[in-house]
Amino acid sequence: MPSLRFAEEILLLLLDDKSGRFANVIESSLRCAIAGAVLMDLALENRIDTDPQQLVLVDAAPVGDDLLDPTLADIARAPETRDARYWVNRIAGDADRIREIALQRLVERGILHREDDRFLWVFRSRRYPVIDGEAEREVKLRIMEVLFSDVIPAPRDVVIIGLADSCGLFGVLLSRRELQRVAERIEQVRKLDLIGQAVIQTVAEIDLAISGAMRTII
Repeated sequence: MPSLRFAEEILLLLLDDKSGRFANVIESSLRCAIAGAVLMDLALENRIDTDPQQLVLVDAAPVGDDLLDPTLADIARAPETRDARYWVNRIAGDADRIREIALQRLVERGILHREDDRFLWVFRSRRYPVIDGEAEREVKLRIMEVLFSDVIPAPRDVVIIGLADSCGLFGVLLSRRELQRVAERIEQVRKLDLIGQAVIQTVAEIDLAISGAMRTII
């Protein structure tokens, strides 16, 4: 089976395999994490590169992946070079489309099954029970091994940990005591990924803007 894209792995981390429902995380943070996931896949495909000041197009040739190519085309059309935070914000607006494609691919691969709960013939909610739990277990075990040991993380795991942390996922996956135990390790791993740092900064800016708006209302 081809390796999963980062957006697909983030969704598997969010999924409760017993209920088939996704963890309740802040929507704006999840959107930013999905945006970062697409950028990281483009970086690994050698289509973009980034540093603290700018995100640069390296190769505009399509990857041949409908999860990534619309974003790549958007970057290629940009009249000027922007930093990673700009692109995280921009791609976050397309997160619903990216999420639906990622979910559909997980269904087509036989990893998940889509079920629509109905009431009086009206769709009320959607569940994604796990059919083949190997992929889900694999990504969760990889991440937990990195967090609870001093093993050198693989580049993919650095990315996933940064993205998962950006949308508050570890607060759902771990107990309060476990989270306190690995907080320093998470911070250590996060510093290895520039795009992940851009996602964290963007989420923080959104939270700050929301807090400011709430104070104004009150």
